[in-house]
Amino acid sequence: MSTIDINRSHSLDHDHAREAAESLARDLSRQFDVGYHWEGDVLRFERKGVKGQLNVLPDALKLHLELGLMLRPFRSRIEAEIHNQLDQLTGEA
Repeated sequence: MSTIDINRSHSLDHDHAREAAESLARDLSRQFDVGYHWEGDVLRFERKGVKGQLNVLPDALKLHLELGLMLRPFRSRIEAEIHNQLDQLTGEA
């Protein structure tokens, strides 16, 4: 397994942090066909070859993804896309 771990600080209120997480999940779903669902303040991602979670914390978004063999070649692209999205969503851009 290849992993992507991202810890992004933010100054968003709880609702806006959840909206940012939802927006990121929708984009990943569209681009990489990844399913997702909420469990409290944790967004769970899953599809064949990918699983992980995004924790919405008061001052950070913590993402952990595990990529299977078929998606390893796309690790850099996936990670770059996540960073770009988080930059825009948290106002870091």
